[in-house]
Order: sequence, then C-alpha cells, then structure tokens
Amino acid sequence: MLNILVCIKQVPMVSELPWNSKTGTLKRELAEGMMDPSSRQALEAAVRLAGSAGSDGVTITALSMGPPMAEEVLYQALSLGADRGVLLTDRRMAGADTYLTSFVLAAYIRKYAPDTDLVLCGSQTSDSETAQVGPQLACELDIPAIGWASDIRLSGRTVTVCRHVDDFMETLEMDLPGLITVDQGAFSPAYATLGGVQEAFDTTDAVRILDAAALGLDDGFNALKDSPTRIIDVYSPTTEKENRILKGAAKTVVDQLFKDYGKVISSAMGKDLKTK
Repeated sequence: MLNILVCIKQVPMVSELPWNSKTGTLKRELAEGMMDPSSRQALEAAVRLAGSAGSDGVTITALSMGPPMAEEVLYQALSLGADRGVLLTDRRMAGADTYLTSFVLAAYIRKYAPDTDLVLCGSQTSDSETAQVGPQLACELDIPAIGWASDIRLSGRTVTVCRHVDDFMETLEMDLPGLITVDQGAFSPAYATLGGVQEAFDTTDAVRILDAAALGLDDGFNALKDSPTRIIDVYSPTTEKENRILKGAAKTVVDQLFKDYGKVISSAMGKDLKTK
C-alpha cells in the first residue's frame, strides 16, 4: 500500500483582491474560492500514480490549510479521485507565511499521517507564486524533495522523475518517503464525473476538520504574529505604451529614432551607435 498526500490550496477566483495593509494579507473572504490550478495538477499526478499501481493499492489524502470555506475544494478533490480530505482551519492559523504554513502542514503529517510515503505539491500557487511551501515542507519533515516534475514513475519504493531544466530533460531517482512538486501544465487534469461528485458528497465524514489544538500547537501560537516574513505591499504592475508614427524620408526617420531612443537602441545592441 502506497500512501500519497496531496497539498491542496484554495485560491481566489479573481486576479485582484483588496489588500489589508495592517495585517499584510489579502481579503480572501471578498471573493469566491477555487482549487489552485497547480494543486489540481498535483492531484492529477497522484491519481495517475494510483492507476499505474494496479493491485498494489494507493491511498490519496488531500490536505488543505485555510478558512472553513476551503472545505469546498476538498470535496472537489474527492470527486477527482482523492480517498479522503483533511482541512486544517483555525483563526490562529490565519495570516501564516510560507514558513509557518509548512510548519502547520508538517505538524499534521507527523501526528496523523506518519506513514505517508509521498507528498505531492503544486509548483507554485496562483495567488502568491512563491514556490516555497513544497521545499519548506520537505525540510520540516526531513525528507528528500524534487521540484518541477513533468513526469513521475513509480517502481516499488523508488520514484523516477523527469523535469525540464533549461534546454534539456533531467531524470532523477528518489527513494521514498519523499516530496515532489509538479511542473505547471505537465499533468492536465481530468474532469470530475457525475458519479465521482455524487460519491464525494454521499461519503460520511469524508472531510476531517482539525484545529490548532488538535495538531498539538502551543496555546500561544499565532500565525499572523509569529510569521518571520511579512508582505509589505501588493500591486499590479502597469506599463505605459505609446504609439508613434514617424513620417518622412528614411534618413529623417532614422535620425529621429536615434535622437529620441538612441540610448535604448545602443543598450539593446550592446554597443554605442552614433548617427552620422
């Protein structure tokens, strides 16, 4: 039996949310949530591994840390092939940075799922794109990790992972237990079937909900205050574009280009260009 745990995150459906400058967090309650696309691909990778394992058997646990509304994405995970869901939710967990998020996830695994063989994570979530939780979780659990996997093959207690590195393909082997983050676009997810959705919601106690006390966290634990890093500001980059039409003889147009954009052109070409 192989025990796979997939980290799932609920992210806002909209690209922009109001920013709480006092707490350094997004006001997530103002938007509907969805399963992070990268997390969904990690789940798809787990489902494919389960299919390839055959009679050996694989158990898939979907684990999420977030507000109570994150329970929705765990039921979605059940409809897509997960066997059980676990939600870690508590006001004291709110506002956690990636370091404390990894700490809380590891606390659950150590206490409730010590027999986990493989942890799968998305490479980076769509709301923050830090790509930090997977590697940090591996450090917390003291297990090896491979990032940005585009293909995962299982043979006994060894996984073979392929990933794109620059302009070539790298193949790595890792003995379990271990952690893998999946590359974006590598595992195109299947759609949930009607039967899968019905089974997910018909299963009694399919999603287990645990708070900070259940994980054995200290009474004084406060993720917002204890997080060693804090986001100072969030903004959407703006680019100003201007279209200009230069008319006249070729030499006149070229002279005007170098007059207005000579430094930019020289920098792009790597040498000093001067008009004559």
